[in-house]
Amino acid sequence: MNPLTPHTLSLPKALVTLVAGALFGFGLSLATMVQPDVVLSFLRFQDWGLMLVMGGAAGLAMLAYKGFPRWLGRPLLGGQFLKQPASWNRQTVIGSAIFGVGWGLSGVCPGPAIAALGTGNTDILWALGGIVLGALAHGLTARD
Repeated sequence: MNPLTPHTLSLPKALVTLVAGALFGFGLSLATMVQPDVVLSFLRFQDWGLMLVMGGAAGLAMLAYKGFPRWLGRPLLGGQFLKQPASWNRQTVIGSAIFGVGWGLSGVCPGPAIAALGTGNTDILWALGGIVLGALAHGLTARD
């Protein structure tokens, strides 16, 4: 299978994706990452709780990405483990800086923002609207 072609989503894969997304959203909510005030206090170095959450998540993700291909050989639901090459370039640096400024000004990150909708926080729609507009602006101006 060509890694650049879209993956077919079978019912088992769709259910696993749904459960993983629900687990992710529940974890974000439980860790209070869906509350912009908590995120902003973390970014001002007033609350270190989110550092534990993000550090734990990054550590477990690293173990999964590095360990699962060695331990399992193949994904449980078929296919193959793919390597995602990372490259740093000017766009990556500029995009990271813009993302960081937006995150620092609003206290909203895309994943937690979507999870915040599940908690009934409809004010987050303003931030999500800005995220969509920013992505649309990039899509309209991006060079191939």
